[in-house]
Amino acid sequence: MELLQLLSHLPGYRVVSPAGTLTGIPISHITADSRQVKPGTLFVAYRGVAVDGHRFVAAALAGGAAAVLVEQDAWARPPQPAPNGSVPVIAVPDGREALAYLSAAWEDFPAKKMTMVGVTGTDGKTTTTNLLYHMLAAAGKAVGMISTVNAVIGDLVLETGLHTTTPDAPDVQRYLAQMVAGGADVCLLETTSHGLAQHRVTACHFDVAVVTNITHEHLDIHGSLEGYRAAKARLLDMLAVAAEKGIPKTAILNCDDYSFDYLKVRLGERRWRGYSIEDHPEAAVTARDITCLPDKTVFTVTGPGYQFEAETVLVGDYNVSNCLAAAAAAIEGLGLSPDAVRQGIAALPGVPGRMERINEGQPFTAVVDFAHTPNSLRRALAAARTLTEGRVIAVFGCAGRRDVEKRVLMGQVAAELADYTIITAEDPRTENLADILEATARAMVARGGVESRTFERVPDRGRAIFRAVQLARPGDMVLALGKGHEQSMCFGEVEYPWDDREALRSALRGQPLLTLPTAQQN
Repeated sequence: MELLQLLSHLPGYRVVSPAGTLTGIPISHITADSRQVKPGTLFVAYRGVAVDGHRFVAAALAGGAAAVLVEQDAWARPPQPAPNGSVPVIAVPDGREALAYLSAAWEDFPAKKMTMVGVTGTDGKTTTTNLLYHMLAAAGKAVGMISTVNAVIGDLVLETGLHTTTPDAPDVQRYLAQMVAGGADVCLLETTSHGLAQHRVTACHFDVAVVTNITHEHLDIHGSLEGYRAAKARLLDMLAVAAEKGIPKTAILNCDDYSFDYLKVRLGERRWRGYSIEDHPEAAVTARDITCLPDKTVFTVTGPGYQFEAETVLVGDYNVSNCLAAAAAAIEGLGLSPDAVRQGIAALPGVPGRMERINEGQPFTAVVDFAHTPNSLRRALAAARTLTEGRVIAVFGCAGRRDVEKRVLMGQVAAELADYTIITAEDPRTENLADILEATARAMVARGGVESRTFERVPDRGRAIFRAVQLARPGDMVLALGKGHEQSMCFGEVEYPWDDREALRSALRGQPLLTLPTAQQN
């Protein structure tokens, strides 16, 4: 593709140092990684969270870049490497945004060729996305899915990363192009606040946008709950500029969540539908007669002109809310039949790392769950209370280099709702693990916790899970919380292989699965 053809799809650009005309310059590759530059590459530089890509412009030029895109404000700040005069340098307002549009153009805008559903929220995104996948499959639709667990493209299942996040824009657009090539009608795209703020899902032309909830998370990135809420709301804003495809653009809102009034006002006159498990007067889709059993949940879904009984293996009121989010998107947004929705809810066998039961024949219940926010921890522990008559024993940690307020909030929740808690490592990164554990322990003591009586600290996560299993008596429930489906844990700046499910299985068999030597955890 020629450079000018690609540039024509950008919202705005200016030429900084042209080498004559921009016409006739072939581009064979686009990247933001200078290590991947080869002759014919268009290199896109932007300011990242930890690294400024403009530092690598000289390396990109040395590698044979055919053209370079820079951010106009960053490029104006000295010191900067002098660009090779024979290579055009183009300035754009936002490098990440430009990379998204360029990636979409490179793949011939695949999102315009499918119905696109974006799902965002603090908690419940992956479960809601998977529920929708099964509803669409029950309706006979060819559906693809990109979630924080994996990408499903026809019969192909691809891992999307070690930690939960939306893939970068080039990967997203490549996945979408593969779905189009495979004949997909609908794409479900789980969108994190990072994915929205960093333009990873820009140019995805959404038709339906689902917001599950907005609670305390990622305040280290967004600065405040209001800033985080605004980042999530960008998904709704994207509906207004998406390509028209013959179906009404629809937002799906949780009427029970604190974000509802804010999002409703932000939408203005644009189309939205609400859902509620609390019989909210503005909800189009509600749940009634909820019955929570140890192995399933039964409830009645009611909407405009339809009513049906639904049954799911998912447990907890919060999963009823996730079912309603998917049902509202399916029926009110995509026009699926209530029967397809009912079948889809029943067909979901569970979601990896979400209240996933691990059974090695033990006389108590053992569960792995992804709860890593104060709200999701509260929900998981509250659900556990309804599923066992014994004690609730929780194992969890708080990540390093992330929102430090969570350490206090999660300690408070555990002190209130768990009978016994073991606080441990969860991706301490470059922070001192003992300091993280101390912050959580202080919060637990402030809420009435007594160390060695209602909680303890076990830095090694494998030993912590093993300790919980040792403490469990018949009828208790042990929950390993915070990692869920993830396949690694970060110490320092290195990702080490780790799986809570394997650790819990090993503990149940009588052998702790260790993470790292204690010296390395600090």
